[in-house]
Amino acid sequence: MRTAQLLQKQLNRLALCALVALGGASLPIGAAAASTQSITVAMHYPSPPRALLDQFTKQTGIKVNWVEIGWDDLQTKIAAAATSNVYFADATDVDWSKVGEYAKTGWFYPLNQWFNPAQLKPDVPQVDTFEVDGRLIGMPFDASFMVTTVNTKDFRNAGVSQVPSTLAGFTSALKRVQATGMAHPLDIHFAAAEGLSTCWYQMTAAFGGRVLDRAENPAFTSPSSPGYKAMAWMVNAYRDGLVPKGNINMPDYTGFTTEMAKNRVAAVLCDYSGSVGSIYNVPSSSSVVGQTAYVPTPGANGPGANVANPDGIGIPKTARDPKAAALFIKWFTGTRNQAIWAGLNGPKDVIEGFPLPMRLSSLDLLAKSGKLAQAQQLEQLLRQHAEAPFLEGAPSWYPAFSNAVYTNIHEAAAGQESVQQAVQAIASQVRQLKS
Repeated sequence: MRTAQLLQKQLNRLALCALVALGGASLPIGAAAASTQSITVAMHYPSPPRALLDQFTKQTGIKVNWVEIGWDDLQTKIAAAATSNVYFADATDVDWSKVGEYAKTGWFYPLNQWFNPAQLKPDVPQVDTFEVDGRLIGMPFDASFMVTTVNTKDFRNAGVSQVPSTLAGFTSALKRVQATGMAHPLDIHFAAAEGLSTCWYQMTAAFGGRVLDRAENPAFTSPSSPGYKAMAWMVNAYRDGLVPKGNINMPDYTGFTTEMAKNRVAAVLCDYSGSVGSIYNVPSSSSVVGQTAYVPTPGANGPGANVANPDGIGIPKTARDPKAAALFIKWFTGTRNQAIWAGLNGPKDVIEGFPLPMRLSSLDLLAKSGKLAQAQQLEQLLRQHAEAPFLEGAPSWYPAFSNAVYTNIHEAAAGQESVQQAVQAIASQVRQLKS
């Protein structure tokens, strides 16, 4: 009997390797089980529907134990397990901001043995956000990226039939909306938090640049640089009254739900993909249902870029069954499942808080189904404009860098320091972090 069990276990391993090597989005029904009968997936998202996880188990023999942990606590657990070299999970979160750190520490398996980034790129535009020196540290888990949203009714009432594609024109349009009676028409969140940092990266991209060069040196110290112009534009928008004064301590999501969704502002420059469907078109919590739309982010000379900030999923070096974890990731990020998590099968199979599928092919399915607001527009933005905020992935010292960014921009908006002083303080921190 034991001989037969050992033989079956070996066959299971061979079958699993063959499935992983296929690289497709679908799995054959009745596929053989992995060497272990269960894996643990630890994420800060709610679990996919149990019925669909059961389908995966039926197809592969692999039972999925999904553990939901808050983002901050999850990062602590990942670091503690890695530094102690103890098992924590077979698959877990790889946030875009952690890619550089994980590449340096080696806490996660490079996924290149299971996924080909070059082959994925045409369908997964944000895959390079998770690459460092050719190593794929994680797979995109969704397609979160920064967008611009506007209340089209407010703009039309101000005589603006088409939202301008330049920041100069956009500023003029906002002043026209302001003249109709909306005191502060623009939402930019200035709380000293991560959302302010990513907003600066987004605005820097709109001005045509990035905040760090390929060697991770400051690229924002010159007044003529995109990063400097972006910070000055943001701070001036607040000081000139386009942005509500209360936004000095308002985090991003609060602004979306209490200002844009309640028609206290008419535009959000650093919004998140998916907000129209998941926030503004929800009748129970929004007074602007059917009025908001995604528009190309205004740039210096035309439509600007949209900075990517996706969540990812990877395999820790302490995982018990990396191959089974890779098979799960392949299933979870497959074309149809990604569309299902965003509403292809209706609300019963949606993962709460899931922004957008990471695959263009999944957005195609949603566009054809009519289940996602402005699916085609989002696909175009993702295909043509979404880009990684850092050329070589987020640096290993990103948390300290981001802290310096949001602290100093917050203080500049509050009038506690000038833009020039904020820029120099952030640049000084970068030099210290690199030394």
